[in-house]
Amino acid sequence: MRITRSAVLVLLFGSSAIAKPEIAKPTKLALPDGEAGIGFDDLMFSPTLHRVLAPAGRTGKLDLIDPKTQKIEPIAGFSADADKFGGGHGEGTTSADSGGGFIFASDRSRTELEIVDPKTMKIVGSTKLAGGPDYVRWVEPAKEVWVTEPGKKQIEFFAFEKGKLVRKGAFDVPGGPESLVIDATRGRAYTHTWNDASVAIDIAKHKEAARWKNGCKASRGISLDEKRGLLFVGCDEGKAMALDIARDGKQVGTADTGKGVDIIAYNPSLGHLYVPGGDSATLSIIGVGAGGKLDVLGSVAVAEDSSCVVADDTGHAYVCDPKGGALLVVTDPYPATR
Repeated sequence: MRITRSAVLVLLFGSSAIAKPEIAKPTKLALPDGEAGIGFDDLMFSPTLHRVLAPAGRTGKLDLIDPKTQKIEPIAGFSADADKFGGGHGEGTTSADSGGGFIFASDRSRTELEIVDPKTMKIVGSTKLAGGPDYVRWVEPAKEVWVTEPGKKQIEFFAFEKGKLVRKGAFDVPGGPESLVIDATRGRAYTHTWNDASVAIDIAKHKEAARWKNGCKASRGISLDEKRGLLFVGCDEGKAMALDIARDGKQVGTADTGKGVDIIAYNPSLGHLYVPGGDSATLSIIGVGAGGKLDVLGSVAVAEDSSCVVADDTGHAYVCDPKGGALLVVTDPYPATR
């Protein structure tokens, strides 16, 4: 019997060696009133609400998406601009997070932080901010809401008391802040400078606790494997880095991606990192192995300027399509790498 080379490979390595899964073409999820384009920035997944939070900038809406059905529930009342999208993300709501039974969302046009009741789907309160808002995050250990304000190089923070936001102060982040993620396990938050460093912040003290070189020329996106203590950094020049929090931010993994990286996302159950390149119009799916080793599993074409992404808990990644006013839904075909 003649044994082919393919048969030998199957015997030696198993069928997976020659049958790597392919990523299916993304499906387009058009957002309400998005036909003229949307200036996307931050996207989040809320495990408590089990919804993707998609602040839709110019439309004046915060869109909530059910991961199982892809049904979209828009919340109106944010600043809107009827004109055609002209690039950038300076209008309306561009960042949101949930906590304490509510959703907190920015309004860049008004320089405000809004409180949304997800039961009534309405804005129920607001407060003025000291500077232009970028990222909004609920900080569970302190029951606070933090807002990054890059123009002032600071993070402003608010207590949430009896349904109202009470300003408690602000603290400086020299060289930043860019991006923000919360580590409730360690009582830390993490952000970046705009260049080559990541910053650890003591949540209780509202003070910088450490600063690490992260391997980027231009730091952008951030994500966290809280259980394993790995901080992920997206570099604008086209790569992802993994830092070991327990080892003073030691660089333990790196992977090349498409260029123009901004927002990144992580699925902790799969151990997969999602890195879109706005310049290359690609989404890279990266497996995070033992010790933080990063391996590119595959990539798929997305839209031009696709610079943000979020992962749900059903194996989907949602990539922003600014000119199309939509999210591109990518189904992850790869097995868990944890």
